[in-house]
Amino acid sequence: MAEGSRPTLEVDARPERGTRATRRMRSEGIVPGVVYGGTGQEDAVSFKVNARVLRHVLIDGSALIDLKVDGKTLPVIVKDRQLDPVRDEIIHIDLLEVRLDEKIQTVVGVHIEGVDEAPGVKEGGVLEQVSHQLNIEALPTAIPDNIVVDVSGMEIAATMHLSELTAPEGVEFLDDLEETIIATVVVPTEVEEPEEIEEETELVGEDGEPIEAPAEEGEEAAEAPAEEAEGEES
Repeated sequence: MAEGSRPTLEVDARPERGTRATRRMRSEGIVPGVVYGGTGQEDAVSFKVNARVLRHVLIDGSALIDLKVDGKTLPVIVKDRQLDPVRDEIIHIDLLEVRLDEKIQTVVGVHIEGVDEAPGVKEGGVLEQVSHQLNIEALPTAIPDNIVVDVSGMEIAATMHLSELTAPEGVEFLDDLEETIIATVVVPTEVEEPEEIEEETELVGEDGEPIEAPAEEGEEAAEAPAEEAEGEES
């Protein structure tokens, strides 16, 4: 990726320190950050950046970013980011300065394509993405924005391993090729509801013969007048 085609993130040096200053910045829509590494750079550089500007650059999806701070332009990658657990917004970001001529190890996301075209999905299967990130090694300029995986050929009950993927040019996969599962097509399980069976329970006496069930109250009331009538006739 040539310089100029990479997104640029302009930030300000951050002399403020402490929890109180950090809280004030966040309340004003400012995200604190730190950039680590770099040739001849003894200490990490603290910076602050407008939250909307940072979000716009990260949405671009580029793995390599040109960071402008203190009048210098540094090629960096995202080392870590902290998110607010409630609002899911970035509250702190760590960047890592890199040399463009040295390979580095990093993590990239996995993007699945062709789900609806997969024969297994058309037959009623459910595609499950198992791996969402992969560990790779590459020159900073060769780091892809993500690893694109075509699953349009997956049959029902199929499993795709990392060994089936071709790494982008200049990229080496660091995860176990045979053990790392990218995606599977799961056969849906049908849950059968038990049939309702009505059974009449017979009362059995000590001799094993059925016993007539006691009459209901309504039946006793109906039989009483009949017995009285028989008594009058006799």
